[in-house]
Amino acid sequence: MLAILKKEINSFFASPIGYLVISIFLILNGLFLWLFKGEFNILDYGFADLSSFFLLAPWILIFLIPAITMRSFSDEKKQGTLELLLTKPISHAQIVLGKYLGAFILILIALVPTLIYVYTIYQLGNPIGNLDLGSTIGSYIGLLFLIASYTSIGIFTSTLSDNQIVAFITSVFICFAFYIGFEGVAEFTSSSVIDQFGMSSHYKSISRGVLDTRDIIYFLSITAFFLILTKLNLNKEKK
Repeated sequence: MLAILKKEINSFFASPIGYLVISIFLILNGLFLWLFKGEFNILDYGFADLSSFFLLAPWILIFLIPAITMRSFSDEKKQGTLELLLTKPISHAQIVLGKYLGAFILILIALVPTLIYVYTIYQLGNPIGNLDLGSTIGSYIGLLFLIASYTSIGIFTSTLSDNQIVAFITSVFICFAFYIGFEGVAEFTSSSVIDQFGMSSHYKSISRGVLDTRDIIYFLSITAFFLILTKLNLNKEKK
């Protein structure tokens, strides 16, 4: 598994993909949070918090993570190397986890520089330090769980086709459906139960700074579910 993980990380940074993903994520957030006028602009918001960033980031990641994961298995299929990979003395679960962790770590690397936002808001507060650190830490934890779920969905969709564009579009659709789709249906039907099936509800709950086991179990279940589906698809490929 470690060999596959290292191969994934190296492949990201051996080509422009890794640098491009990190740059796009940081540039888009920077533009919306600090330069563009609008509801996400922190300076116009007038309050010392990062709520704008944590509202914006999930939407950027809905497109960014599928762009990273779409090549995971699709590229292997297209080049005809998947069959060779499956014959190696390593379990399918280890192959899936290696690919998954490679993409997950790349997104974490992209997320680290955003800690500068925390320091900036901390210094801009009146008085200095007037920042709800509990809520900020909770929001980062919620974002990590969201990234874990998005990545598992992206890895799964990359096994569905040897066409990376198909994998990308399918991943974006599923991520979008899980993040905001259930919330939209819940609002339409006035059902709070349906809302609990969506990621947005659990993400917002964790972002309040309170770690509820129900929210943690939800994200872990989504992640595990799509990773298991990925493994099952690999089993079919071997046959």
